[in-house]
Amino acid sequence: MTSLFDVGRLCMKIAGRDAGEHCVVVERLDNQFVLIDGATRRRKVNTRHLEPLDKTLDVGSGNHEAVAKQFEALGFSVHTSKPKKVDPRPKKQKKVAKKEEPAKKVSTKKASKPEEKKVPEAPKVEEKKAEEKKESKETKEDSAPKSVESTN
Repeated sequence: MTSLFDVGRLCMKIAGRDAGEHCVVVERLDNQFVLIDGATRRRKVNTRHLEPLDKTLDVGSGNHEAVAKQFEALGFSVHTSKPKKVDPRPKKQKKVAKKEEPAKKVSTKKASKPEEKKVPEAPKVEEKKAEEKKESKETKEDSAPKSVESTN
């Protein structure tokens, strides 16, 4: 039993992004779907989206090169896609902790020892607590009510 969409049937795509382009049936997948190639992208399509033409082509094994030769012989353009260039993946480099030394200042004066900045030492925790107690005692004394002497 022959079908309108046998392998090698030249068709025109009537729906979708490739509408109006010529294609050829490369493989019959089932009653409703076929694999096409040609001026369209090589893909599975519904037979409702194809209009069969009266020509058939010998696509041989059905690979893209065979289809391209047949289409060029008929004068049709062929959709070809170039594979993407994949750059080699860069290797991860370990982070190395380097101690950066401050840049030395060049001066015209005589070389002298660099001035050291004195950073005040943080008071110890015990000293802080002692100071807080003193301050709290002082504030309590100030807030205590003073006795007022009456004058007659």
